[in-house]
Amino acid sequence: MNGPYKPGTPCWIDLMVPDQQAAIDFYCDLFGWQGEVGPAEQGGYAVCTLRGRPVAGIMRAMNPDGTVPDPVPPTAWTTYLSTDDIDSTVKSVMDNGGTIMAGPMDVMDLGRMVVLADPAGALLGLWQSGTFDGAGMVNEHGALTWNELVTPDLPAASAFYSSILPVTTARSEMAGAEGHIVYQVDGRAVAGIMDSSELPQGTRPNWRPSFHVDSVDDIQAAAVRAGGSVQRPAFDMAAGRMAVLADPQGGAFAVITPSPRQQPA
Repeated sequence: MNGPYKPGTPCWIDLMVPDQQAAIDFYCDLFGWQGEVGPAEQGGYAVCTLRGRPVAGIMRAMNPDGTVPDPVPPTAWTTYLSTDDIDSTVKSVMDNGGTIMAGPMDVMDLGRMVVLADPAGALLGLWQSGTFDGAGMVNEHGALTWNELVTPDLPAASAFYSSILPVTTARSEMAGAEGHIVYQVDGRAVAGIMDSSELPQGTRPNWRPSFHVDSVDDIQAAAVRAGGSVQRPAFDMAAGRMAVLADPQGGAFAVITPSPRQQPA
């Protein structure tokens, strides 16, 4: 990826964990990333890279004043959607039933961000780029390839996101995924919306990242050897082969090897 992402497109992901170094070690070993704890003036935020390009952030769970929160929030990945006017988007979020959790705030000269919850409670971020556009590599082994919103009310989610960003939604035409919603920017599918009723009872609304891998089965086995767990074992579907995993601290993510016809152009 070169240049800013179009508004509405997932552009970055980061992970908040109790043990930052352990998470860095896990994902670097699993996906071939490079990463280290960042400088103190940046809260130790680690920007992990793949072949020299940024792919994800990992940070220690902490309060704004640097203290450890009590209780520590659950380990979770956050998806950031691109916007070219974060303050205007924040107003739309509040006007349409969303809740601002943190920000908006400037991140040095890198950009401007906010963390929010949609009306169903799914957390996500918004990012307005400055000198940093977001993920510099996607759709290759170890890099982000898809983001899926899990929510109990697909029509409500479609209406909310369409009202805050220049996106459209449509029912998936893919065999076996007819109940899913495809989230589009300029007519191109960039994310999906999935009914949480298809998942185990108690699954909370969330945005889940998926990473492109050369072999789902090999990554699944490697994650387990490293102390991770399997939430849904590797399975075949129309889009390819997929597994839903969790890191040793509970952060859920998916890995997918797209079928040849689903490979990005």
